[in-house]
Amino acid sequence: MTTDWIPFEDGLYSVPEAFLITIGGAAVVLDNPFIEIFTGQTGKRWLKGGSLVQNELVVALLDESDDLDILLNAGEDVGFLMRSPDIQAGKVFARSVKSSLKFMPTRPWEPLTPAEFRQLKSDVRFLTSPIP
Repeated sequence: MTTDWIPFEDGLYSVPEAFLITIGGAAVVLDNPFIEIFTGQTGKRWLKGGSLVQNELVVALLDESDDLDILLNAGEDVGFLMRSPDIQAGKVFARSVKSSLKFMPTRPWEPLTPAEFRQLKSDVRFLTSPIP
């Protein structure tokens, strides 16, 4: 996969907001999201990211769909949609516990205008935990 779609220099970037979403519009907020851009030994550029997430909510999201996307806000509502990334998450299922979630794109992400990002964000239904 070509990596010329990555518009950032190598580095670790904090992401103001990110969401795990289904095609049906259900979503879970990803806490403390980040992306890392790096160049491998062969000169190929890579992107990977991570966050914390409440596992109980991811399970509820997976009850709605097995196909998950990630909506990222890169700042000033400039966003990206990462379709069907590879996702790895912790296996702790205590109701109030958050664990790490790691993701890596399987194809180039889709850049979004500020209006497209705001529209996608406003269209989702955020799942929330019944635990206070």
